[in-house]
Amino acid sequence: MTRRITRTLLILTSVLLVLAVVPLAVSVTARERVAFRDSQRAATRVIAAAAEEHLSDRKPVTALRQELDAAARAGDCAAVYDDSARLVASTPCTAAQGREAEELVEKVLAGHEPEPPENEGRLLTSEPAGEVRSPSGAVVLARSAAPLDARIAAIWGWSAAIGAVGLAASVLLSVRLGRWVSRPLSELDVSAQRLGEGALDERAEVGDGPPEVRRLASTFNTMAARMETLVHGHRAVIADVSHQLRTPLAALRLRLDVLAACAEAGTAAELASAQEEITRLSRLVDGLLAVARAEQATPRPVAVRVDEVVAERVAAWAPVAEERGVRLTASRGAALSAGLGPGHLEQILDNLIANAVDAVPEGGHVTLDHQAVDGLARVRVRDDGPGMSAGTKAVAFRRFGNPEARGSGLGLAIVHRLVTSNGGTARLEDTPGGGLTVVLDLPPRPAGRPGSATR
Repeated sequence: MTRRITRTLLILTSVLLVLAVVPLAVSVTARERVAFRDSQRAATRVIAAAAEEHLSDRKPVTALRQELDAAARAGDCAAVYDDSARLVASTPCTAAQGREAEELVEKVLAGHEPEPPENEGRLLTSEPAGEVRSPSGAVVLARSAAPLDARIAAIWGWSAAIGAVGLAASVLLSVRLGRWVSRPLSELDVSAQRLGEGALDERAEVGDGPPEVRRLASTFNTMAARMETLVHGHRAVIADVSHQLRTPLAALRLRLDVLAACAEAGTAAELASAQEEITRLSRLVDGLLAVARAEQATPRPVAVRVDEVVAERVAAWAPVAEERGVRLTASRGAALSAGLGPGHLEQILDNLIANAVDAVPEGGHVTLDHQAVDGLARVRVRDDGPGMSAGTKAVAFRRFGNPEARGSGLGLAIVHRLVTSNGGTARLEDTPGGGLTVVLDLPPRPAGRPGSATR
């Protein structure tokens, strides 16, 4: 934004300076030229008056010589011609003589007013001695153009200096204006990013910038404060509900264990079924808490070695799968890294493997594989269980808080929250031959992070 403001004001100022300074300099230069020529012609007329007295009235040449001496002291060159274009008198300088001077004299004696030429850095002017139509002679005056050139150079130099000062002032003003506008917006952008990363106490500065930006920062702070209040309230409710539910569940499980120890075979089987329901209810409470935590904050991503985590979780769940008669394997793949929050990939795979092992009947297979696809780390969890219908797959990732969903499992909802909160995608596909495949496209390793992966 600062560059755009600076560029716009610089272009505008340049156009205004060109339209204002250049015509002014041209006008002043023209006036200087006219003034210089008028002064030179006036000096020429003075000498022509003295020459007319000598040539027409036959007066002594003394007055004419005085005027020529005065012109010589002023640095001018002058020459007096009679009506036959013969040289009568002149200054020691011969710049007013020569072919161009003779052409001027001929035109003046013919009653014309010639355009003064420039000869070797000197401007020539010619005036008639006496009447214009029947002059008794002509006077040619040559004056150096150096003073005029110096004044013109000074005019254009001052004009350029004024333009440069104007451009510098415009750049300085535009940079300060751009920073005044963009700095609060940049700080607000950083505050918004930090708020999105989970820093709920983040607030933007309100004292700088234009009134509109200050109002925006104030509105952002109000929104952040309300969000912090809501999230903290949500966390407090979740923590309280979790505590209130876990305590009676633990007590109920303890009582069932005591009863099962002293019960008969039939009663013990019923109590075992009740204990399984208690276990499912405990998992439901833990899943609810996990989904709430996944919604509340997004940790800063770190580099995670996908191949190592996959192998580790398969090894951890292998005894559970073997106990249930399910074969759990991981396909070999190249070393691969992804950018995720610490511990997120472990939690994602735990939920997917647990769901797959629960869904696959005895003798079934669950396979994990990973590969790099279009710059992303793709992880697939495939099983050959009963799979899902199209309607069930449509709401599986939105099971939490979705009235259309059926069942109490929250594993896929947790996976979806964790994957999407890190910038990845998750989708469900049918396994060829029957079953369900969960496809995860995880974002690449964050730039600027250390090269070693975080486990």
